[in-house]
Amino acid sequence: MKLLNEYRGLRKENYILFVGRIMTSFGSMIYPMLTMILSQKLHMTAGTIAAVMVIYSMTGIPMNLIGGKLADRCSKKNVIVLCSCITVLCYLICAFLPLSIYSMAIFALGSLISQMENPSYSALIADITPAKDRSRAYSLSYLGMNLGMVLAPTIGGLLFQDYLWLMFLIGGLTMIASTCLIYFAFDPSAAVHETASVYESADEHASVHSVLGQHRIILLFFAIMALDQAVYNQYGYLMPLGLGAVHGSEGAVIYGTLSSLNCVIVVIFTPLITRLFSRFNETQKLLIGDLLMVGSYFIFQLFLGVIPSYYAAITMFTWGEIFRTISSDPYLTKRIPQSHRGRLLSINSVAGAFAYGLASIAVGQIYDLYGSHSAWILVIALGCLTIALELWLCRADRRAYPDLYKKVDES
Repeated sequence: MKLLNEYRGLRKENYILFVGRIMTSFGSMIYPMLTMILSQKLHMTAGTIAAVMVIYSMTGIPMNLIGGKLADRCSKKNVIVLCSCITVLCYLICAFLPLSIYSMAIFALGSLISQMENPSYSALIADITPAKDRSRAYSLSYLGMNLGMVLAPTIGGLLFQDYLWLMFLIGGLTMIASTCLIYFAFDPSAAVHETASVYESADEHASVHSVLGQHRIILLFFAIMALDQAVYNQYGYLMPLGLGAVHGSEGAVIYGTLSSLNCVIVVIFTPLITRLFSRFNETQKLLIGDLLMVGSYFIFQLFLGVIPSYYAAITMFTWGEIFRTISSDPYLTKRIPQSHRGRLLSINSVAGAFAYGLASIAVGQIYDLYGSHSAWILVIALGCLTIALELWLCRADRRAYPDLYKKVDES
């Protein structure tokens, strides 16, 4: 319990968003099982699944951009509530329809609408949190998401064969609960009117293009996060394909327990890593995260077929995931104007979706033509490229934002 002291002193609104994350994530049983639903229930090939994922990712691009603009122009709370209501309706429809391409299309529509609220959610955390507490606030939100996911993947794996409809129903009901909590208890007027540095101040009427022209290092960050997202998402695509190919129907149960272990490790280690590495800057934590993630993929592929090795790999992967999550949004929100947070956060998400789409096409084709081993080589190579760019970012960021390093350099 002492580790939870890391989150003391945050604002009431941070804790409301934290509880909302727990509720929503508990109902997200369908996401860990998505690749297996398409492959084992709808009998799609790896290449077809990749194409579906690409279409989904590309469709998400305008959704994220619209969501980012809404976050900067409208009430972030209202954007979240409206998008959640539409998503709930789609999930409940899926619960009462037979599983088919059409029902999965409705599910995809609901999840795409939910993506529109992500820029508002991330920007809202920055809005209500003083800069000195921002890393802890994003860490708490991430912890809440994974507290809800501790049992969800394992329950999803058990429901996968005969009670798939119940996964959609649980998702809809839990999202209703979290939406009501945010609507009735969250006070958007609690926004903090302070900036961490001169980098968060700018003319609110300036275009995104002009802001990026003044913060060119952010373009490098976007490229890194795009590659990082393409590599990270193979956890939900290439890994379950490999488990299904080697272990058959038992692969869903194994993958469900791996996903649950992922969440357990997040719950245990997120506050610990947040505290122990609080003096590390965001670029250093990003680098550590990707080193761990690429190492975990190497272990998974090297020992494919040896079940205990999967749990060692997922432990290392999860440590890397924690590092990248508690550093990416704090990095961006400390270096961009408050008035442009929603749009620039959405651009970051769009870049990740675009890179993931392209990578999925390549990985899916290579998987079908040359097998799992060759596909993993491509993924690990992309991960190594990401690490090389992060080494560059570590040096370039210090030159671009010297004010953010003054306290570190003086200590």
